[in-house]
Amino acid sequence: MERININLNPAIPPLPKIDDKTKIDIRYTLISPYVSVHIYWDEVKGELIYEVEEPILEANEKEMLKVLEKSMEELINVNVLVESTADSMMDYIYKTSKLLIDELNLKMGEESYKKIFYYLFRDFIGLNEIEPVIKDYFIEDIECNGINTPIYIVHRIYRNMKTNISYDSIDKLSNFVEKIAQRCGKYVSYANPLLDGSLPDGSRVNATYTTDVTSRGPTFTIRKFTKIPWTPSQLISMRTASPEMLAYFWILLENKANLLIVGGTASGKTTLLNAIAFFIPPEARVVSIEDTRELNLPRENWLPSVARLSFGTQKIGEVDLFSLLKNSFRQNPDYVIVGEVRGKEASVLFQGMASGHSSIGTVHADSIDTLVKRLETPPIELSPTLINILDAVAVMSHAIVNKQQTRKLREISEVVNVAKDGSSITNTPFVWNPEDDSFYSKKNIKVFEKIAKRYGVTVDELHRELMLRARLLYEMHRRKIYDFDQTQRIINEYYKNPKAVLEAFGLL
Repeated sequence: MERININLNPAIPPLPKIDDKTKIDIRYTLISPYVSVHIYWDEVKGELIYEVEEPILEANEKEMLKVLEKSMEELINVNVLVESTADSMMDYIYKTSKLLIDELNLKMGEESYKKIFYYLFRDFIGLNEIEPVIKDYFIEDIECNGINTPIYIVHRIYRNMKTNISYDSIDKLSNFVEKIAQRCGKYVSYANPLLDGSLPDGSRVNATYTTDVTSRGPTFTIRKFTKIPWTPSQLISMRTASPEMLAYFWILLENKANLLIVGGTASGKTTLLNAIAFFIPPEARVVSIEDTRELNLPRENWLPSVARLSFGTQKIGEVDLFSLLKNSFRQNPDYVIVGEVRGKEASVLFQGMASGHSSIGTVHADSIDTLVKRLETPPIELSPTLINILDAVAVMSHAIVNKQQTRKLREISEVVNVAKDGSSITNTPFVWNPEDDSFYSKKNIKVFEKIAKRYGVTVDELHRELMLRARLLYEMHRRKIYDFDQTQRIINEYYKNPKAVLEAFGLL
């Protein structure tokens, strides 16, 4: 029996957007040549179904797979599987399974072995039943609510769907939660039944372990992140933000302004944060602080820090966001990025802003007013006057446009003044109008007045620069320049020689 080749990165198909869900009938490959997915409208259930199609095993093949898996569990070195490359892991599975087939005298043909090898790969190297879903480029979230209930997914194109995958045993689901905890480098038990971590590919995991915490049994939610972040021109193509909005961020970051991105869960805060990080000057030193690793910045001079939970009942070895942030200001950063601000670390962040370190972060809030209230009340309790150091707030939100769910940069508001009593005066230079799905801007930009005083440029010069950069970003979108490295090269070159870049794009 020859070594089987599994293609874990099949071509990403161009999926059509179909307004009428009852007309959706799509099939594409997830793991070549074994697994595909069929997305279709189920007339009986009256909903879209995400059906994973794996090789079908005969009764005798199932029995042989069971015997092989049990034997391999005793023989296999888990560390080799977790720490090796995909190709060497498959080679290890192939050699180990071949040895066992000979030793156990299992009689199987070539076709049977091909199918069995896939399941060995899936269960030992991959993440069992959900491995095909993890490999689907279009999946944003995978949600398991316990036993005897289908797993649900959120698809980039077709949104929420029920799958044909479910768990019927608490033991099996508990074992799986233990497995994803190990992959995250974390530990779950009856004493510590909550898991919050990141898989090696950057996907964020939240899980519960016992029926005491969630009555249907263990649960998990996996938020997938693209390995390569969205570029500014991609946000323009998806109509998430306008070129003028992004050009505004470019000027603010160049001039070391302080920004917070607010919004609800999965509203696109981290996506926007990753995209505007392209605008940080190429020579600048960036330090990022996160609970779980989500940021992927297009730069070399970047120090990513991740918080660490404590070990055991004595709370030994904990490194929280507060400690990391305090330490980060001793690392000579030009820019500090906090993945999510929600506790006492906010006071350190704002003190850092006040001492001249440009800072960017995300916060759960739905408007600038609720943000100010959240910053002023426990557990953050900032002095209202300290909030004045904040320059701008970007508000991300979910929206329905033409019956399609999407994410929008709903508005950008500037903090003009926060009084001692907590009342605030703001200015909103950019806004998205849901009625006509258009972005609007106004001439009055208060942060430009701050920058003009600080750096000796005129407000008119900043407005001219805003329009030039907006035109450049739009032209990059028009020419479909979405590549991560190419985008960063163009922006870095603009910092060195803006005239040459504008001439190259026919904008001068």
